[in-house]
Amino acid sequence: MAAQANTSTLASFLDYLRIEKGLAPLSIAAYTTDIEQFSSFLEKRKRVLLNARRTDVREFLQQLFSNQVDSRSVGRKLSALRHLYRYLLLDRKIDHDPTLNIESPRQWKVLPKALARDEMEATLAAPGNLRAAPRHKDAAALAVRDRAMLEVFYAGALRVSEIVNAKLEDLKLEAGYMLVRGKADKERIVPLGKAAQMALAEYLAQARPALVAGRRAASEKGNGSGRGSSWLVNSPLLFIARGGRRLTRQRVWQMVRAASAFSGRAASPHMLRHSCATHMVENGADLRTVQTILGHADISTTQVYTHLALDRLRTVYQKHHPRAKTRG
Repeated sequence: MAAQANTSTLASFLDYLRIEKGLAPLSIAAYTTDIEQFSSFLEKRKRVLLNARRTDVREFLQQLFSNQVDSRSVGRKLSALRHLYRYLLLDRKIDHDPTLNIESPRQWKVLPKALARDEMEATLAAPGNLRAAPRHKDAAALAVRDRAMLEVFYAGALRVSEIVNAKLEDLKLEAGYMLVRGKADKERIVPLGKAAQMALAEYLAQARPALVAGRRAASEKGNGSGRGSSWLVNSPLLFIARGGRRLTRQRVWQMVRAASAFSGRAASPHMLRHSCATHMVENGADLRTVQTILGHADISTTQVYTHLALDRLRTVYQKHHPRAKTRG
């Protein structure tokens, strides 16, 4: 029934565009695609085009953003819906326009995804689980390295490029902070909590030398001397791959993905950055401090995390406050 009603509504609108507006076939085809997509969205909610609400339109657009549809395409779809509902309003088939007062998609902020605190704990513990069942001789060293990287991601809200390019000289372990070179080579100082400091100390004392030694031994076996391997021993990078090689962004991404699987989520390195910022705001950190740690040039970029914190606060409130729910 809903599909038939939507098909009839769309057909009358397309006739209007074709006959009264004189639009070209390609333009009509674009309108058809955009409105049919919204129709399918409504049908899953047991609604039709004629009784769509403003919240339906907003959630449809938010879903497009969540599916990585660019703002220009989302804007085009919103424009198609505006034309549809303007026509239906003028033709007196509806008495209100659900697209009224919906802001341009360029003004929308897509909320960043973050792990819950228990999910974050499970992710941080994942390398230890993998360490217990080593698959090769370097497994233990790699697990220690991965745990240190995850702790630094979460402690300092680092980007993946900042992790792979971090240098040994940037780390001030005893002082509890590290220098981070971010976008456009802008430098910032990020604090490291006790958990991150302990993970890094274990990595530097045990895992990093083991990862370098593996390549050095292979080099010495191959040419009968240690010459040619000094650049590996003296690598300036903080985090390295087996044999002292540079870590790739893809490898770090894969590591985070595998670790987050223990939490039941599929996280990216950037989600760990978002998780750090979100959890700090939830715990009462002021936005200026979070802005400094993240390296945002404009505090308006940081303000998006207050929305995440408020959403979770509202959920907890609704669940636990005795007067939060309407009494029957």
